[in-house]
Amino acid sequence: MNERILTTLGFDKVKQQVAQYLATDQGKQELTKLMPAQDAETIEAWLAETEDGLHVQRLRGGLPVPKLNNIAPHMKRIEIGANLNGLELAEVSRVLSTTSELARFIADLQDSELEFLRLYYWAEQLVTLPELSGKLRRSVEEDGSIKDEASPELRTIRSQIRRSEQNIREQLDGLVRGKNAKYLSDAIITLRNDRYVIPVKQEYRGIFGGVVHDQSASGQTLFVEPKQVVDLNNRLRSQQIAERTEIERILAELSAELVPERHAIIHNAYVLGRFDLMNAKARFAKAIKAVVPKISSENHVYLKQARHPLLDPEQAVANDIMIGKDFQAIVITGPNTGGKTITLKTLGLLQLMGQSGLPLPVEEESQMGIFDEVFADIGDEQSIEQSLSTFSSHMTNIVSILDKIDAKSLVLFDELGAGTDPQEGAALAIAILDAVGAKSAYVMATTHYPELKIYGYNRPNTINASMEFDVDTLSPTYRLLIGVPGRSNAFKISKRLGLDPQIIDSAKQIIDGESQDLNEMISDLENQRKMTETEYLEVRHYVDEAESLYRDLKNAYSLFFDEREVEMDKARKKANQLVNDVEEQADKIIKDIRQMQLAGQGSVKEHQLINAKTQLSSLKQPEHLKKNKVLQKAKAKKQFKPGDEVMVETYGQRGTLIEKVGNHDWQVQLGILKMTVSEDELKFAQPIEEPKRTVITGVRRGGNTQVKTELDLRGKRYEEALAEVDHYIDAALLAGYPQVTIIHGKGTGALRKGITEYLKNHRSVKSFEFAPANQGGNGATVVHFK
Repeated sequence: MNERILTTLGFDKVKQQVAQYLATDQGKQELTKLMPAQDAETIEAWLAETEDGLHVQRLRGGLPVPKLNNIAPHMKRIEIGANLNGLELAEVSRVLSTTSELARFIADLQDSELEFLRLYYWAEQLVTLPELSGKLRRSVEEDGSIKDEASPELRTIRSQIRRSEQNIREQLDGLVRGKNAKYLSDAIITLRNDRYVIPVKQEYRGIFGGVVHDQSASGQTLFVEPKQVVDLNNRLRSQQIAERTEIERILAELSAELVPERHAIIHNAYVLGRFDLMNAKARFAKAIKAVVPKISSENHVYLKQARHPLLDPEQAVANDIMIGKDFQAIVITGPNTGGKTITLKTLGLLQLMGQSGLPLPVEEESQMGIFDEVFADIGDEQSIEQSLSTFSSHMTNIVSILDKIDAKSLVLFDELGAGTDPQEGAALAIAILDAVGAKSAYVMATTHYPELKIYGYNRPNTINASMEFDVDTLSPTYRLLIGVPGRSNAFKISKRLGLDPQIIDSAKQIIDGESQDLNEMISDLENQRKMTETEYLEVRHYVDEAESLYRDLKNAYSLFFDEREVEMDKARKKANQLVNDVEEQADKIIKDIRQMQLAGQGSVKEHQLINAKTQLSSLKQPEHLKKNKVLQKAKAKKQFKPGDEVMVETYGQRGTLIEKVGNHDWQVQLGILKMTVSEDELKFAQPIEEPKRTVITGVRRGGNTQVKTELDLRGKRYEEALAEVDHYIDAALLAGYPQVTIIHGKGTGALRKGITEYLKNHRSVKSFEFAPANQGGNGATVVHFK
């Protein structure tokens, strides 16, 4: 795509708007390289990523991509054998930890069986390096300083340094607080040349001995290292050198461990940049109320209720812009300041944005085309350097455009043929449009020439359009009217402004009769358009209502058949179960008859046969009982199940049903006893009413109490701080906050560690991490709730 069109239509300004939502340097690089593509597969992939970004934003508020610096230079340095400093390692560590966090986030989306178009494709390319990431986190702070845990040697050396500094301070405290304080300019201990010194008055320089390291500007104060601490300072200096040596060794070791994984780390950073761009496009779409358009394989462009992306979405007038299906050329006529040029730019800019994978400020169901080139001749581009007039400059540009266009080109002409004699300009405009049409290119042109209104009627694949003008208010409405050419409103405007009607009548007689007929024809067209639009809106309302009813009926119809199948399955299972139960009971009765026959040596008494027949008959459920609703309700109430609270009438005790034993007996838990009780002796127990309790909460004591989103624990004792954290988390959960920040400071790290352990074990905490470097770093923890 030519660079000129990007500048002319403001594509770079759109990218600047997207850039404000980016968090990573890699994402900014991806946006900088972003240009409109011509390959349909690439454009579809980019738009799919935008759709995924919008989907994640709606479901989870966006992808968790924090601020990340560019680590490509760091990876190049370790590739040539250089060592990274602490800050560079911290930036690499940040990329690795973000990779792990994002992989877990996307895995959670997969576990939820959420469908995406391209998100999982990029997620599969992330390479998590937990061991390396963990070692970097244990060794390097976010500000680049090396932690004591980086190595046992470093921990030992720093412990020695702290003891040495304590000894030196104790020695010097004895000097500045004792009887020698009168020899000092101030009772303080300070540093000069990395050695501890005290400020001694110049006249007493010999009192303490030792070494003079510096003096004040006036020369009245000398900064002396007393002889008592020279050896201690020397020892401290040696320990500090050992610390630096150990830190350099740690940095070299960590840098060497990055070398084998440098390609994976660089690719992770690239993928994170792609995710960051997805996030940015989704947030940009929300800001300008944009959607992802469909792609028309036939290049039928239909931008429904399109708005210019650089205008305020609350004030911009939306228009339906269509080209390609019924016509390939649009000629827009009408007065100045009516919105012709902005409509022209809207079509071109939205097409460039769509071919770059960006969301468009249009309504759903809009569709875009794919053009190999977009050309435009817009505005006053007079070339002072080439001493060309406005007309010459425009014509030079148009000649260049005509040489390059083909059937996959979109051409935008603003005020075509302007800047010269009206008759010649109109003839040139018609000839240029014919030349563009001969190459089957798509074209939208604006003009003042009335001759082009006739052109729009006579040429195939060409249609007239205009920008609506409200004569009553004497102002444009900025609405695009497809199919209606613009007409002059000079007579009506002049009349409303008070011009003498006789003058207006004279003017009407002077103008050409054909022009008058054309204006009247246009006026009739506008009236017909308004009537048709009203009828269309009414029909559209009924169609939408019918479609809604159809969808509801279709869903209900489908639900009916699904429910019918479910109920039929239940009935079949229940019938089979009844048959099985009856067969078991019949087998038992037959078995009893056989046993009686064997016991009676072949003879069964009459009353025994009658009894057996009675039992068999009882297996059949009487029809009248089935239809008796009172008995059915009573039976349903009597159907016990394990876990029911019952009253055992024989003992007058409450119990709990454990399991059914036989056909009519239940095993019941009575206190610590288990007993088998007949079903006839059981009835459902009345529920025990729980006493009403007044819940007293210490979280909110009044309607005006506000829970802050930050808790500052600096200066608090360990136990007091943890108790306050527990109270604060409960209050934040009741307030419905998605996340809060706990400020604990850096200090010794004990409070931070205690808070970390507490958060790990809290069931309402989803995740937590240290705050960004510019918001406190590891001196504050950001907590996310479930």
